[in-house]
Amino acid sequence: MIGHIDIGTAAVLRLIRKGIITLGGNKPGKIYGTLSCPSGKRMKTENRVFFENEEEAIAEGYRPCGHCMKGKYKAWKGK
Repeated sequence: MIGHIDIGTAAVLRLIRKGIITLGGNKPGKIYGTLSCPSGKRMKTENRVFFENEEEAIAEGYRPCGHCMKGKYKAWKGK
């Protein structure tokens, strides 16, 4: 898990271009989703974290976003 404020915007963009970052998350809500999610783009920078993959997000205790990952969210909610 990489905090946005820990490494800065320029470094985040480099990691996205290299394919190292594939998902974003909201730290207080423990929610992860796609990098293109409108909900994720609206969150405060200090609350934004990034993950290499879904396994990492789940291992950190995050749940799927109900907006951009509807199917995975429904499966998670049904557990």
